[in-house]
Amino acid sequence: MGTKGREIVGTDVEQLVGQLNSALADEWLAYYQYWVGARVLKGPMRGALAAELTEHAGDELRHAEMLAGRIIQLGGAPLLSPQAWYEATGCGYDAPEDPAVRVVLAQNIAGEQCAIGAYQKLLDGLRGKDEVTFAMVAEILADEVEHEEDLQAFVEDLAMIG
Repeated sequence: MGTKGREIVGTDVEQLVGQLNSALADEWLAYYQYWVGARVLKGPMRGALAAELTEHAGDELRHAEMLAGRIIQLGGAPLLSPQAWYEATGCGYDAPEDPAVRVVLAQNIAGEQCAIGAYQKLLDGLRGKDEVTFAMVAEILADEVEHEEDLQAFVEDLAMIG
């Protein structure tokens, strides 16, 4: 990282890299949870929900790319193994062992709600300290809020069909 770029961070860079790596772990696990969930779904509206989950998986992968890029820019190293993801995750991974649409929806809504809380906490700590990371995290948070809304709309639609 450039000298001036590091100077403007305004917070402990190593601690920030750790927080970003935790978020990176969450994004990788969310990516896989969405990706695999889209493939094993069973039940009403599975086609539409599979398409939505696949779209969300793409967003989570993009978030992981953003986070890894910022970690490297800060002079850190992104987590290098799935084992490290499990050790660093704040939101975990909920395998879709029951592929029922309602169960997969509930799992993914819980994951999004955890992500929203984690990114809001990160934003609160970055406010006025690292505007570059703040802007990136705010963009990711906006996507996570949209994901939760999308998934809850499916729950509402399912309730209308019984």
